[in-house]
Amino acid sequence: MDMEVEIDPATNIRASARRTNLRSGMEDLAAFAKKAADLEGALDRLADLTGEESRRSVSRLKSQLAAFEPSVTVLGQVKSGKTSLINAMTGWADLLPSDVNPWTSVVTSLHLTPASQNGETGARFQFMTEDEWDRLTTKGGRIGELAGRAGAEGELHKIRDQILSMRDKSRRRLGRNFELLMGQEHEFGYFDKNMLERYICLGDDFDVEGNASAQDEQGRFADITRSAELFLNCHTVPFRMCLRDTPGVNDTFMMREMVTIKAIRDSRVCVVVLSAGQALTSVDMALVRMIATLKSREVIIFVNRIDELSDPANQMIEIEESIRRTLKKNDGPQDAQIIFGSAYWAGRVLQGELGEMADANADALLNLTEAVLGTTNIGRSPSAHVWELSGLPALMQALSSQFVLSLGEPCLRKIASSAMAIATSQNAVRTVMVEGDDFSSDVSMHEIRTEFERVAERSLTQLKASMSEIFAEYNQRVDRVHENFIERATHSLLSHLEVYGAEHVWEYDPSGLRLLLRSAYSTMGSRARKEAKASYETAVSDTAHLLYRGFGPAVEGIQLSVPSVPQIPSPVTLGQTIALDFNDSWWAMWWRRTRGYQAFTKQFQELIRSETEDFMTQIKDAHTSTIQDDFLEELRGFLDEQKAILLDLVTGAHRSGGAEDMFCDRAEQKRNDALNETLRSLERYIT
Repeated sequence: MDMEVEIDPATNIRASARRTNLRSGMEDLAAFAKKAADLEGALDRLADLTGEESRRSVSRLKSQLAAFEPSVTVLGQVKSGKTSLINAMTGWADLLPSDVNPWTSVVTSLHLTPASQNGETGARFQFMTEDEWDRLTTKGGRIGELAGRAGAEGELHKIRDQILSMRDKSRRRLGRNFELLMGQEHEFGYFDKNMLERYICLGDDFDVEGNASAQDEQGRFADITRSAELFLNCHTVPFRMCLRDTPGVNDTFMMREMVTIKAIRDSRVCVVVLSAGQALTSVDMALVRMIATLKSREVIIFVNRIDELSDPANQMIEIEESIRRTLKKNDGPQDAQIIFGSAYWAGRVLQGELGEMADANADALLNLTEAVLGTTNIGRSPSAHVWELSGLPALMQALSSQFVLSLGEPCLRKIASSAMAIATSQNAVRTVMVEGDDFSSDVSMHEIRTEFERVAERSLTQLKASMSEIFAEYNQRVDRVHENFIERATHSLLSHLEVYGAEHVWEYDPSGLRLLLRSAYSTMGSRARKEAKASYETAVSDTAHLLYRGFGPAVEGIQLSVPSVPQIPSPVTLGQTIALDFNDSWWAMWWRRTRGYQAFTKQFQELIRSETEDFMTQIKDAHTSTIQDDFLEELRGFLDEQKAILLDLVTGAHRSGGAEDMFCDRAEQKRNDALNETLRSLERYIT
């Protein structure tokens, strides 16, 4: 009945010994892995058939394919079961510690490589910089800043006491190395449980500098660790991927809120982990704000801990209805896929401990089994059945589908399109060499190269100029939105004071500001992508025209594709917490300290301007900078490939005249056959 387990000797971490059912749900990703391997083979063949310049372009395409790593960020409350779920997703029963409360003090990225590929194994830990640590210790992190601006001196004093205690604890742990570690990085060619607990688990105090045994104690570096990356071979994934575990959204000081937001930006898929017993409570509103800017297809909601429900079969229906109502009310991703499951059940399967399941958890399992099958008599192994009900196969299927449709297929299509242009150009090179002087060009080879440089420079300059114009108009719009919001909120505040006086606490919902900013961002993104596409089309047209001027009909077969316009990243920065999100002690404290209409107006405006300054800067500068960099990088890549093709053609022209018998040579015929076969392989990815 129990699944057999094994202990990995290098990491001292338990992993399942029988992995046959752990890939259930990842069939789409397995099929994609085969397609990616086939494309890699086609690129290898193409590299052997191209000229020296184009061979470099093929090498860049191979690097892009090798670097493709779909990623998913996992969000949720502290103790929602995120870490246990991630352990189950990797098939490692206790990869990340999940019994420390709370343990996830940093964003931890797990880079998983299929075990058959023998990828790199190791760990990398990045520490806070002095500025980041100073922001936490002198201002109390984000919560401290909020309390300080709201005038909540009592609350701020408590926060500072807690942080000073944490700072003293860290100094005792690290001694004179404390300052030296700021901004540094530790990298290892291995990892084990002790190492993980030292760097990413917040634990108890221990003594002291110079004590060798203390070096291995839990949480030694956790207070100052900003991010962690683990690299490991994984038997359960058919293709490399990255899973990002994040601090709970109710992290004590919100000290790593922006790190979590950045993790969401870096992933196109987000898994939100909720606890079935308290799905989308008021605490989760911060979480809803973070995902409200994402498209529904980019969000998967995993309702964990159904093993703790007394009647999961019926309660799951009620919970889903409640979640969808909450998402609709708060402008969240209403059509997001919702999956129910139990990381606890999955863990019992992985650890081979089905027989040791607690009575309440076993009763929930029987309840759900009877609801699904109509009986508790199952026709397959208990471990396979429990694994299915744990929700892991459904979750992995949803992830695999998103990885392939939203990320994988576009990546393969883009690489294959570029490779197709290179492959078809090689036929043109051979034609130029054979035809010799049959085509008379009105420009020299030197003039062609010079003109292409002008085309490239003009294309990049025009794209930059058009982006600058769009971004300038966008910035003006969001500034107006921001000012109008403050004006409306101030008017509402004064109206409240006139009607109710200062005895009743006033509340104002900032969701309108976020909604208008998101709308402005969406409009800007659509305009930017449309303009970028037009720039790309012009660059393709100018390049094709130049090639024809230089080489005539010989280049008509080159298949130049318009580069794919990069997607606009979601404006997840808008999910950052601001003072108006707290309709509790923070806001009430500010209210009670303020006296007089003019004081209310002035202090409120100062408070909101200070609170929104950070995400206004992010959405105006950081987001637009990323968009422009992505657009320009795509165009530069296209131009580099066309330059390589051009140089190969120029080389062919210089070598023309003595190649009349080229196609009589058996080796050349074999080469042409191989090139045609490669073209047929590439066509499968772009049709």
